[in-house]
Amino acid sequence: MDVSNLFNVKDKVVLVTGGAKGIGRMISEGFVTNGAKVYISSRDAKACEQACKELNALGKGSAHSIPADFYKVEDCKRMVEELKKRETKLHVLVNNSGSNWGAPYDEFPDSAWTRVLTLNLTRVFTLTQALTPLLEAACTPEDPSRIINIGSVDGIRVPSLETFSYSASKAGLHQLSRVLASHLGKRNITSNVLACGPFESKMMAATLKDFGEVIKSGIPLGRIGTPQDVAGACLFLSGRAGSYVNGAVIALDGGTLVGSKL
Repeated sequence: MDVSNLFNVKDKVVLVTGGAKGIGRMISEGFVTNGAKVYISSRDAKACEQACKELNALGKGSAHSIPADFYKVEDCKRMVEELKKRETKLHVLVNNSGSNWGAPYDEFPDSAWTRVLTLNLTRVFTLTQALTPLLEAACTPEDPSRIINIGSVDGIRVPSLETFSYSASKAGLHQLSRVLASHLGKRNITSNVLACGPFESKMMAATLKDFGEVIKSGIPLGRIGTPQDVAGACLFLSGRAGSYVNGAVIALDGGTLVGSKL
């Protein structure tokens, strides 16, 4: 029951959507540096290639690029078929790709709902459904395959920013993950959520620049999330230590949800 076995992901095949930047990049690095074979997919082909180049220089595991625009169903299918040509099993699926939209309530456009919910919610189901055969091929009774959905504290609390479709999409993702945990648990596949608080990422860059100190003041631990925080949580959920966790929504937020001031 040593640590090396409890958190071991060596030689596991992992797909991280949006794995070239931000939180996805942090997750990808965590898996690669611990010996996993990681596939990175997003619509930014250059970013995918660059991330793989940097990650492969770290050694231990490996990184591979399969670019795809997940807004397009055809691209989702193409990515899945390409992965099936390369692999017969998928041990871990990290649904991380996402988008946001902010606008005042009276001006919030209908198009923002279509765009954000498509990527943040609908495509999680699209990809998970299509990749289920590979996930089933990888699991054993002692080592289930894992789905890790990257959610948000904004899908649990009411945020101060006017990001209506984002909050709704993440709340929907949390519930979808629980439903998948019930359905796919019977196939020996777990489904869990990391409800992330603020992390250093492209999506959060402007917000942290303008409101970073205010945000940190509302977090009991007094800091922004680091790559080690999110990578460590993913390694836990993907290793033997997390093999009995199913249907959970884990707040990875330094206490943001419990730090609200009345």
